[in-house]
Parts: sequence; structure tokens; C-alpha cells
Amino acid sequence: MFKAKRIGMMIIVCVFLLSGRANANVLLDRVVAVVNQEVITWSELYKTMETEASPGLKELQGDERRRIFKENEASFLETLINVKLQLQEARNKGIRVSDEELQEAVNGIKKKYAMSDSAFLESLKAEGLSYAEYKKRLHEQIIISKLVNVQIRNKIVIDDEDINKFVSENKQVLEDTESYKISQIFLKKKKDVVNSAIEERAGEILRKLEQGGSFADLARQYSEEPSSSAGGDLGFLKKSQLNKDFLDVISKMQQGDISKPFWTENGLHIIKLDSRTEVRSKEEMREEAKGKLNNRIFTEKYNAWIKSLREKSFIEVRL
Repeated sequence: MFKAKRIGMMIIVCVFLLSGRANANVLLDRVVAVVNQEVITWSELYKTMETEASPGLKELQGDERRRIFKENEASFLETLINVKLQLQEARNKGIRVSDEELQEAVNGIKKKYAMSDSAFLESLKAEGLSYAEYKKRLHEQIIISKLVNVQIRNKIVIDDEDINKFVSENKQVLEDTESYKISQIFLKKKKDVVNSAIEERAGEILRKLEQGGSFADLARQYSEEPSSSAGGDLGFLKKSQLNKDFLDVISKMQQGDISKPFWTENGLHIIKLDSRTEVRSKEEMREEAKGKLNNRIFTEKYNAWIKSLREKSFIEVRL
């Protein structure tokens, strides 16, 4: 612990000396977490929070804006710690992303949403990101995706016996003749946060989706429920499992559509209708069972893996 603290102090001193700006502002860039041999600084944390803030939050002034940021410091920091751990693990495993792969990903996003170079840059500017910052984030996302595939997804093996057991235990759900495969981004209703602030955040998420953001990635980042770790995938839900609010929205959607944010008594929802199934053959039912089982296993293994990374690492939070 002493060594880690010295590393943190040395970085603050280096920032102070190398910046050429020996003033009080530099000292504000304190270390808020140590993750093995790396640190997360206050400016890194708040840059992330500023970038992810909704337009409404960005417009708030003074104490109210600082209060909301302060309330979310801990949760954002935990996310950054998990990201840092995964990037460190990727380096240890020799996982890399080439310049060609990165550029291909950028081109793919622009092509998918028919965005010119200037429109793409304008969308980044609206997010508070430079092109270099965006490429860095995308680079990290691709690395983590590769790592998760190697460490978890590619190791999941499901055989006929596993499927038979799952079907037997979930027969009533699987035999429903009308069901929907749904992904969700959910924002909880909070006593100390006004509904308009939550709606602003949902609006910002929707804008990111409309600009080409991955629903699964945004669900992992923003959704406030367990399915977030699986990209918001709720699997197949039969009609009888869904309340009227959901059914009213789904009735107006086509496969692949993303809903506008809508309220239920629990909070605000954005859903994606991945598919709709009315009549399923035995083979289709088994394929669905395999997908649901795969998602369940992935979520369990992913959470356990993140826990193991944290347990074998030195983590010191200094908020």
C-alpha cells in the first residue's frame, strides 16, 4: 500500500513539474484511485462524467450541477476501475488492436448511419469529445470486447444435455406461443432525483443510439439493472409476463426498432425489439433455450471474472 501511495504522489508531482503551469489548478488533479501500478485522476473521472452528462445536466449551474456530479462520483469511479482492470489484463494477455481494425470500426459506424466526415466530427463535438479521444475510447472498447470473447464467450460450451435440462426447468416459459426477445436500458426512479433529470439522461442515451451507438454497449454503461452486464438482453419474454405499459409500446414496434423512453412505476425504459415469436417449432424452442442459457452463463461468468480481477489486484479508492 505504501508503494502504491508513493506512485500516486509521484504522478501528481510529475504533472505539476511537466505542465509548466506551477499553479493551484494543477494540484486539483489529484489521484482518486490506484489500480495496481496505474492511477485514475480526478480530471479523468470528471472528464468521463462531463462527457456522459445529459444536455440538461450540462446546462445546470453552480451548486446543483456539482451536487449531481458528486452523487455519481462513486459509481462512475467503479466503472473506470473495472475498465482499467480489463485493459491491464488485455495487455498481460497480449491482446492488441491494429490501426486498420480501428479505422475499419470508425468507417463502419459512418457507413451504417450514412454520416459524412464532417457530420461525424460534429456528433463527436456535441459529445464533448475530440476525434483523438473518441478513437482512444473505441480502441479500448474493442480491446475489452476481444478480451471478454477470449476469457468468457469462447469458453462457453452448451451441449444437448444442458439444453434438455434448461427446457425441462423452463417449460412453461418456452412453450408460450407469443413472446418477444427484448433488450432494455433501464434508469431507476430515484427519490432525490427529479424525473426531468432522468428523462434528460434517457434522451441523451437515445441520441447516442440514433448516432450509431451500440445498444448493448450503452446498456452495459448506463442501464441500472442486472441485465446490463449482458448488454441489456432480457431474453425471450412471453406476453403474459409483460405489463400493459410494455405491451402498448411493443404493439407499435417492428423487429429491430428501438422505443422512445417510457415510464413505468419503477423507472424509465428504452427497449429494443430484437425479435417477435408467435409460433415456434421444437427446434426453434431449443435454439431459444440455448440462447437464454448462454446469456445466463455469460452473465454469471462475467461477474465472477470481474470479481476475480478485483480480488487479485491492488485497488485503493481515495474519493
